[in-house]
Amino acid sequence: MSDPYVDREFMIFNVSELNKINFNEVLETSEDTVRKSVDLTKTFVKWNGVTPPCVQSLTTSEGPYTYNEILDILATPEWTDPNPMV
Repeated sequence: MSDPYVDREFMIFNVSELNKINFNEVLETSEDTVRKSVDLTKTFVKWNGVTPPCVQSLTTSEGPYTYNEILDILATPEWTDPNPMV
């Protein structure tokens, strides 16, 4: 059985550029469903295969990252609040 995430890539970018994303080209469905960093300044999108044109147009992009790389990044305090609300 092949790994469904082997061709998946992720790009982190500033929330201010969310309006540049064509949600038909990425695996997220809308601006309302993307995950954001703890300080709400960054987000990311994911896709399979070739980098979508809308992602290529981003000017604040970091990546692309593999699935394992993004898991490590999302485990950091920038993306996961070390003091979650009770």
